[in-house]
Amino acid sequence: MNVVEQGIVFFADTAWSYLLYLLIGGGLFLLLYSRFIPFRYLRHAIQIVRGKYDDPNEPGDITHFQALVSALAATIGMGNISGVAIAITVGGPGAVFWMWVSAFVGIATKFFTCSLAIMYRGQDSAGKTQGGPMYVVREGLGRHWKPLAVFFAIVGVIGCLPLFQVNQLVQIIRDVVFVPMGVIGEDHFWFDLTAGIVLVLLVGIVIFGGITRIADVASRVVPVMVILYMVCAAWIIAIYIEDVPRYLMLIITDAFTGEAAAGGAVGAVIITGVRRAAFSNEAGIGTESLVHGATKTHEPTREGLVAMMEPAIDTMIVCTCTALVILMTGVWQTTSDNGVTLTANAFESAMPGFGSYILIVCVLFFSTSTIFTYSYYGTKCLGFLIGARWQFLYNYFYVGCVIAASVASLDAAVSLIDGTFALMAIPTMISALLLAPRVMAAMRDYRRRYISG
Repeated sequence: MNVVEQGIVFFADTAWSYLLYLLIGGGLFLLLYSRFIPFRYLRHAIQIVRGKYDDPNEPGDITHFQALVSALAATIGMGNISGVAIAITVGGPGAVFWMWVSAFVGIATKFFTCSLAIMYRGQDSAGKTQGGPMYVVREGLGRHWKPLAVFFAIVGVIGCLPLFQVNQLVQIIRDVVFVPMGVIGEDHFWFDLTAGIVLVLLVGIVIFGGITRIADVASRVVPVMVILYMVCAAWIIAIYIEDVPRYLMLIITDAFTGEAAAGGAVGAVIITGVRRAAFSNEAGIGTESLVHGATKTHEPTREGLVAMMEPAIDTMIVCTCTALVILMTGVWQTTSDNGVTLTANAFESAMPGFGSYILIVCVLFFSTSTIFTYSYYGTKCLGFLIGARWQFLYNYFYVGCVIAASVASLDAAVSLIDGTFALMAIPTMISALLLAPRVMAAMRDYRRRYISG
């Protein structure tokens, strides 16, 4: 690891050592402050997603369903496959428990942040309605808070780059397909670079079409990729079904002992779990608000109810399945591999001859859909900073970074995104905590009208 990579890793570790309190503490406060009201409306949230309350004449660009799957396209990705593997490698099985905790409080966090994304939508320099933490800060907290909004947008320009997704997609194709064939040796720079150029061509076709095309692609791809991945994971879990209780108990007990973590520190387990959960479901980071703020609706809390389902789907279900696959196959103890390669080894161990190739297909869907959605996030951040007229420039910067990410190291890619995510959470959580009373007032009003029909 060179000096630059060491600096990036130090930056991420330092940022998360402090952000942990704001993200988990703030989320716990919002959970208790809401008195678990959002949890009581799960059935209603499903009806919203199904389109029962859609109105094409309402402001916005996409439907509730498209907003949900676009957000899931960003969250259900490499964080669920590679991120879980990293969590177990660094923090041991106990890190998964703290991912659950983070997701549980993240349900309330997403309800508030995404309700605010609709409640305080603003207009960009072109007069188009936009949503996201920077508009929530500017419109909800007032113009004197604008520096905080600018801070989010600046960090978001970097945090929304596809470094991790591209890096891991190239890694699994290289390690699972070409290295075993003997085509690539230790020096794989030119292969990685070529793969990055191919990805640029694929990504460019979609992202230059804007959120409408991104949402259309995501609404078709996300359900398919989730079903494919979950069927495979469920098959593997069924093979080892007798071991499920034992490994679930290992996850819980190791969360409080830290025996499998580096240095045996419980604190390291907690931080690792929360970092990986934040990268996986993005609750409190602010990226979720960017896409939900584009939904066609006049009802802020309605979108909050839709968004709150994401941590449950993403972390509590998908990440747990990945963790069980890695733990029950035993690859986390028998190999030095990390990231997506570790998960590929787990699939191959349970389904010899074809398991790793099935995972490649899943990874291709997961990573590309995330890459598509992140480009939209970054475009909105740049548009806030320099004007909507010039925000298209971000896509050129974005596709250039796809090539850079393909040849970067895993540590550098993970740490840079981790660190910027930590900084993005500061404006998001501060605005959510300060504006929480207004969200609850809107929820009580919506609840009264819903009950009265």
